[in-house]
Amino acid sequence: MANKSFGQKLLGTWNTRTIVAVAIGAALFGVLMNYGGIPVFTNTSLTTAMIVPVIIGAMFGPLPAFVAAGVGNVIADLIGGWGMWFDWSIGNAVAACFVGALPLYGAYITEGVFEVKHAVIYAILCALGNMIAFGVVTPILTTVFYGGDLNVTFLQAFAGSLSNILVEVVIGIPILFLLARRYKARTNLEEE
Repeated sequence: MANKSFGQKLLGTWNTRTIVAVAIGAALFGVLMNYGGIPVFTNTSLTTAMIVPVIIGAMFGPLPAFVAAGVGNVIADLIGGWGMWFDWSIGNAVAACFVGALPLYGAYITEGVFEVKHAVIYAILCALGNMIAFGVVTPILTTVFYGGDLNVTFLQAFAGSLSNILVEVVIGIPILFLLARRYKARTNLEEE
């Protein structure tokens, strides 16, 4: 992965394994958005679904994380029965792209590379990605798609961003360290 260009790292690895993982991740994201959270504001939850893009991004890159979260949010809307909210689906996808940007700054989880400096960059990108996704992208799309009240949207976005950042950092960083350690143990073979 280290020898790939920036564009290749951004697109991530796409093969049958990636497609299956993204499909399973999207389904899991959709279910966890509905049943794996604690309500924090109107239609906003502190949800474990945000771990899905962390894992998909760590394994396959930013674009697979983007797709898993975006499609997963659509599935969550279908399961929940509250209608299609593409502004939030796209917002979650954008946030997931930032979360999955690990290979862009040298964190190659599947090669066992994730250090403290990567964890710090990851935490900063989680905060930045959620602020952009829910502070800029979602409100703009809410206005364009639905002409919605931005006061409610900004309050939901603020609550959603804080809860997402909390889950992605507090639970996500230990998971990334564990995944990197697991892969490093599997690839740490010596030649005789």
